[in-house]
Amino acid sequence: MLKLGVLISGRGSNLQAIIDACEAKKIPAQVSVVISDKADAYGLERARKHNIPTAVFHPNDFADKNTFELEIVRILKQHEVNLLCLAGYMRIVGQVLLEHFPHKIINIHPSLLPSFPGLHAQKQALDHGVTVTGCTVHFVDAGCDTGPIIIQSAVPVKENDTEETLSERILEQEHYIYPIAIEFIAKNKLKIEGRKVKIK
Repeated sequence: MLKLGVLISGRGSNLQAIIDACEAKKIPAQVSVVISDKADAYGLERARKHNIPTAVFHPNDFADKNTFELEIVRILKQHEVNLLCLAGYMRIVGQVLLEHFPHKIINIHPSLLPSFPGLHAQKQALDHGVTVTGCTVHFVDAGCDTGPIIIQSAVPVKENDTEETLSERILEQEHYIYPIAIEFIAKNKLKIEGRKVKIK
């Protein structure tokens, strides 16, 4: 069974979707530990309600980013994690995590990458006047939302959409596709060839 570590910074709704999919046996995986860079992240409370171990590490408490990430790696290894899922984690992953979990870190982003990477993707989509946006699960590399794409879901932009209403509809699709991406990995269905992810 695939053992998941989840990194969060906030409310953890994607974490909840992953937990629910695991507990419903929709994917052969379990969430082994949840780590946050913010002590008040509501996602920590979600994890505790399901008796999932949690940890909090703030970068300011460490000498540098490498030391910070080494502590995260220590906890992940302690819980025998073999896939790291970013779920609203608001930091760019550094070299330490990438080296310890090569092609074993995935992220969900609220746009159809490569369009609108980084922060406020929903606002970017509205400001650009696109008629379709969505969400993407991708492997994490050293860039910002630049890794190979696993799965995407399109969401139409309505004429009267606000950042909040668009975000809400995108989030529904995030909750749908993130467990699917994890299922692909848990069942060893994915193969990375250059920039492309192929389903076996």
